[in-house]
Amino acid sequence: MRSRVYLETTIPSYLTSRPSRDLIIAGHQALTVEWWEKRRDAFQLYISQLVVDEASAGDPIAARERLRVLRDLPLLDITPEVAELASSILASGRIPRKAATDAAHIAVAALHGMDFLVTWENSSC
Repeated sequence: MRSRVYLETTIPSYLTSRPSRDLIIAGHQALTVEWWEKRRDAFQLYISQLVVDEASAGDPIAARERLRVLRDLPLLDITPEVAELASSILASGRIPRKAATDAAHIAVAALHGMDFLVTWENSSC
């Protein structure tokens, strides 16, 4: 049985964006492309409407590319329990309030029993 993976928005962003001149971001992009091409079929991939909404923002051409790679991935529901857990995560102080969407991604993945949440979030980038 394949592991269930929730993809956060940085994955389609790194997958479809122009190569960065920043070495750390360029490394993330290269690893993301390699994983997507060689390893993604080893997992059951999922997203939520949060990912679709974030991927839809910004430059229309870039957004269209991000949405193209997400097109066939199943959407996990954002339930009242997701909002409640995200609020609890924020209230704990472990994630800053400015990262409310990140708390929601964590809540979606946790409540839907995902084995992994894949992201490239890094406060230094």
